[in-house]
Amino acid sequence: MKTVKPASRRQVLSCGWKTAMAAAAVLLGMSATTASAESGAWPSKPIRMIVPFPAGSFTDTVARVVSDHLSKSLGQPVIVENKAGANGLIGSSEAARAAPDGYTLVLTNSSSITINPQIYKKSNYKAQDFAPVTLILEAPFILATNPEWSQKNSVRSVKDLVRYASENPGKVSYGSAGPGNIAHLSFAMLNNRTKIDTVHVPYKSAAAAQMAVISGELQTAFDTWSALPQIRAGKLKPIAVSSSKRMTQLPDVPTVEEAGISPFDVTFWIGMLAPAGTPPQAVQKLHAVMKGLLEDEKARTALSQQGELVMADPRSFASRIEKEQASWKSVIQREGITLD
Repeated sequence: MKTVKPASRRQVLSCGWKTAMAAAAVLLGMSATTASAESGAWPSKPIRMIVPFPAGSFTDTVARVVSDHLSKSLGQPVIVENKAGANGLIGSSEAARAAPDGYTLVLTNSSSITINPQIYKKSNYKAQDFAPVTLILEAPFILATNPEWSQKNSVRSVKDLVRYASENPGKVSYGSAGPGNIAHLSFAMLNNRTKIDTVHVPYKSAAAAQMAVISGELQTAFDTWSALPQIRAGKLKPIAVSSSKRMTQLPDVPTVEEAGISPFDVTFWIGMLAPAGTPPQAVQKLHAVMKGLLEDEKARTALSQQGELVMADPRSFASRIEKEQASWKSVIQREGITLD
């Protein structure tokens, strides 16, 4: 049997020294990354932008415009990573756990930040796990129906929809981008306020739910601004908007409140956040660059088709998140909605 000689004192010291040096290098690398963000040298490498929804979704469409603008303005690639699933829980969870070094962002909607942590028992993050960067845009929902179904059943308004659903319990199906999505909760509010019985059909995205209404698979849904071209083409019939004021783009379409269902004022937003603890210098620089998007005619035009541009600063964005959390908490408790 071969005998192995014990390591000499010099060899042991050499090995320990190399291990210590390797560990120090790792720590120095981490410190350098944070320091670069704090010193103003950020960014010095590509940034990833997590989108918790599928490619081609409403949120993804906004992310593509934003990532292109950021890449040009910051001089570093901003790579969109779609981490879809569980109504935004999967991607949002990954973003919340990412290193707060300024090189991971999440571009998402209000559902994933203000609603998911309160309604999903399995949610492993909360709004406080993020540093708000900027609220990009906001918009009301459009309550749209399948035109042929509406004509056949004389459904031209919210009152008509309530009448039909009351006379035909369980015969009206509506869609959303998933259980607990803000569009789902909005319809749940409508159900409870009017005592109607409708069926929720969850889809992987708002775009998929929209196509289901157009095809006649569903009768109705609270849709995003992406419905406007379909409305103009006659493929969808708008019967109400969810905000307290009418939309400029649809001046003849009344609000839900005008149908006597009050209070009913729902708007959703798309915003950019970073993991909590991200250096303030990086957050402020990101917000400044995002404000510059308003001067980019091509990007501004593309985003204005999705909603009203806001570009709120980090502090006001954080304040809005806090207020909406409290507002949705009361709705969730009142409507008795919890999800696994």
